Amino acid sequence: MIDLYYWPTPNGHKITLFLEEAGLDYRIVPVDIGRGAQFAPEFLAIAPNNKMPAIVDHAPGDGGAPISIFESGAILRYLADKAGRFDGVAADADAARARRQRIEVDEWLCWQVAGLGPMTGQYGHFHVYTPEDVPYAKARYRNEALRLLGVLDARLAGREWIAGATYSIADMAAYPWINVYDKAPLDLAPFPHLRRWQAAIAARPATARAYALARQVNPNAGQPLSDEEKKILFGQGAR
Repeated sequence: MIDLYYWPTPNGHKITLFLEEAGLDYRIVPVDIGRGAQFAPEFLAIAPNNKMPAIVDHAPGDGGAPISIFESGAILRYLADKAGRFDGVAADADAARARRQRIEVDEWLCWQVAGLGPMTGQYGHFHVYTPEDVPYAKARYRNEALRLLGVLDARLAGREWIAGATYSIADMAAYPWINVYDKAPLDLAPFPHLRRWQAAIAARPATARAYALARQVNPNAGQPLSDEEKKILFGQGAR
């Protein structure tokens, strides 16, 4: 059994996408980030960066004690290794080819974690959440978000999935970060390959199941943040 410490955000969706696809047994432990649950000592013991998602696998493959993992990219890699699925490696690949396909997947997984997620998050912060207008920041992150979408669109030209031979953790990592903000949508018209890929993932039954969890866990998902929630989410410094 896997405990998934989760709240319905793009990074949270990455992990439910995998777990629903793979059919691994898991239970959700809600982490209400708007109320500061990410700063609870018991959560910090497994996620010292006070960010969700995190997991605890009570039945790791080595047969040892439960293992905790934080950071969404590390979780996806661990789960792909555990399940032996969605690692982008073709079923008929020999050892050398499998290594190369795995590297390809990890490249794009890191691309999402280091670029698409943080830059799109900053785009959303300055277009949706800030109380004042900051034109330079808005333009900076809009341009970078669009640049990254262009990179992804070019990558998807002539290929079904982002990396490797099959639907993989690279796709699961990127998908939740495409046009996250209803109040500040980005124009996807210039990106036909991305739109085709996005529609293919949206049509997967496991995707529907994963996203249905959002309202179950947080009935207020999608509602505006209160001032207190913004303070908790955006007002933390070193302490």
